[in-house]
Amino acid sequence: MTTLSDAKATEYMNDDLSSGVPNHARDDLERRLVRKLDLRMSIIIVLYALNFVDRANASSARLATFEQDLHLQGNQYATILSIVYVGYILMQVPANMVLHWLEKPSILIPGSMVIWGLVSTLTGITKNYTGILLARFFLGFVEAPFYPGVLYLISGWYKRDELAVRTTLVTCGSVLASGFGAVFASGVLTGMQGKLGQAAWRWLFYIEGGATILVAICALFILPDFPHNTKWLTPEERALAISRLAEDGTDELGKRTTMQGLRDAVCDWKVWWLSVALIVQFVALSFVIYFPTIVATLGYDTMNTLLLCAPPWVFSTIVAFVISRYSDKAQKRYVFLFASSALAGVGFIISICTMNTAARYTSVFLMAQISAAYMVIWGWINNIFAREPAKRAVAIALINGLSQAGNIIGAYVWPIAWGPTYRYSYAICFAALGGSTTMFGVMYLHLKRVNERMERNERNAKDINNLPNPVGFRYLV
Repeated sequence: MTTLSDAKATEYMNDDLSSGVPNHARDDLERRLVRKLDLRMSIIIVLYALNFVDRANASSARLATFEQDLHLQGNQYATILSIVYVGYILMQVPANMVLHWLEKPSILIPGSMVIWGLVSTLTGITKNYTGILLARFFLGFVEAPFYPGVLYLISGWYKRDELAVRTTLVTCGSVLASGFGAVFASGVLTGMQGKLGQAAWRWLFYIEGGATILVAICALFILPDFPHNTKWLTPEERALAISRLAEDGTDELGKRTTMQGLRDAVCDWKVWWLSVALIVQFVALSFVIYFPTIVATLGYDTMNTLLLCAPPWVFSTIVAFVISRYSDKAQKRYVFLFASSALAGVGFIISICTMNTAARYTSVFLMAQISAAYMVIWGWINNIFAREPAKRAVAIALINGLSQAGNIIGAYVWPIAWGPTYRYSYAICFAALGGSTTMFGVMYLHLKRVNERMERNERNAKDINNLPNPVGFRYLV
């Protein structure tokens, strides 16, 4: 945490930056700082892509001999998909509490990545249902520190009106991996069958797990820590990084301990409300883990099916960047969340109503862009808990961890018996999307009322004390 000497040095440098340096010089320094930070953070795109691929490669393997070789029956495949989220849920909060205490994301995040890469690689040697079940459980357990850790890391560097775009930037790796991971899988599944006596799906786990380990080692030397303890910042950059967060109302570094942050998060009803809303949202997003299966209903062979998985996610990435950029620029969240959800709802309705190939393929584009709403949601959550790092660390992990229960439920929403139309599955997703969007709407109305109350209180204080109207912290809604 920041020491007293650090605080004094920062105060001195902030004074120097504000009084001794022209505004345009400070603006130039801030642009260089953000650009430098963006370049470092951009490796998270690759990390998140590998995170998603290692968790979702069972979906691509299913199109090969995965189920037959492991002798899976009934709901065992769905259980394999869902069990990963059990370990994921259990480790979320402890991992982010350790991250807040240790203050070394550059070590914790790549370290967990090396371990899950090893687990993913070893998944390829499993022989039966018990083996794959254990491997998937431990995969979720060691992947747990990654996403909440990344969200906490970026919230410790960027201002509130920068978060949605940066959340999209670091998260788009998973969106692209949804498509291009399938393209890569198609090459492995069609070209590696029988190599060295191994089934092609086993090579999929070996190759992707090995790539994860190599990239994680590189990330150790690239990822930053936090503004006060990142070594590659100059003194001026460190002072500016800390002061700009303070000016934005997001920096109260060191005022609460990790355990106090846990208590604050657990006692805040907003944490639980957002957790439930995201649980319902993840049920609506369950189509993602069955995406190759859904595209396979178009009637093409395995290779073409996996190739057709890519374009919807490219479209989704473009939409996500456009929506998140305008969300930051307008400093609004819910209206953009609602727009993306409405488009996804149209996609679900089309799939419910027709088996026409062109219409159903169009519908998966509309469904895939729901990732834009998901990224705006996380930018919003970081805004809501912006003022206290200890509480934010736990809140992010708790919300993300509990929300994974939606993935456990969602794994059972797409039984083979409901195919190839999957109308009941789409209907469930549509209903869940409506429920989650409504819950986020309630949060929007609440925060809007809180902002209005703060504005009234500030106006009253101005009238009583005859002082300029102060501009305090505001929730982005």
